[in-house]
Amino acid sequence: MLQETLINATKAGAAILEQFFNQHDLKISNKESINDLVTEADHASEKVIIDVIRHAFPDHHILTEESGDLPTSSNYKWIIDPIDGTVNFANGIPICCVSIGLENDGQMIMGAVYNPLLKEFFFAEKGKGATLNGQPIHVSNKAEVASSCLVTGFPYTYLDAPNGPLACFERFIRRGIPVRRLGSAAIDLCWVAAGRFDGFYEHKLNAWDSAAGFLIVEEAGGKVTDFKGDYYSPYQPHLLATNGKIHDEMLQWINGEKS
Repeated sequence: MLQETLINATKAGAAILEQFFNQHDLKISNKESINDLVTEADHASEKVIIDVIRHAFPDHHILTEESGDLPTSSNYKWIIDPIDGTVNFANGIPICCVSIGLENDGQMIMGAVYNPLLKEFFFAEKGKGATLNGQPIHVSNKAEVASSCLVTGFPYTYLDAPNGPLACFERFIRRGIPVRRLGSAAIDLCWVAAGRFDGFYEHKLNAWDSAAGFLIVEEAGGKVTDFKGDYYSPYQPHLLATNGKIHDEMLQWINGEKS
């Protein structure tokens, strides 16, 4: 029932994403900054997702990007990003998705990320592996950062902080290491899980950005930590996800110990 509800909720939200994609009269507003966007599709997607979950589990705790924390006494928490990659979505760039993670007693037990525009549905259940469109996926085998293909994202604030996003980015690109920016953390994580990228790091994420994706990486054989190399919690901002083989070296690069 939990898995069925997760899949149904993800697909319901994705149907809204697909419906509104490339609409020229899409209603768009700003949150904290001019490029921190929210659209009518975000709100519509979030509503149908919550409706699906509430119909099956009316007492479950829900945390969403747009509506915030909707707590209950339940040990289950659904962590929802109705459209991850909203700037891409608003500009007609098909790198955006619905992301939903399910937590039980503080442990992520299930996650789904669906980009209906690319027809890619990623899913993982704790201890049971990760899949893309029902087929098992696994992280890459690259063993050195120098030969890796990386991906990152940039926050809207504190770009120039000491050892911040720009400083880390500069270290990699000055050594000729390819670092991409897709604009969707959930997709970044899933593409690490699928072996397309060898590592992903970001300095400022919210729980809904990574809740599903980090479990998908782990279940695909990868490693996810904070920037200290400690156990990853989606309730703190720093994330490093890799194939595991380059993880320790990536931590050195990110923390300025290697350049």
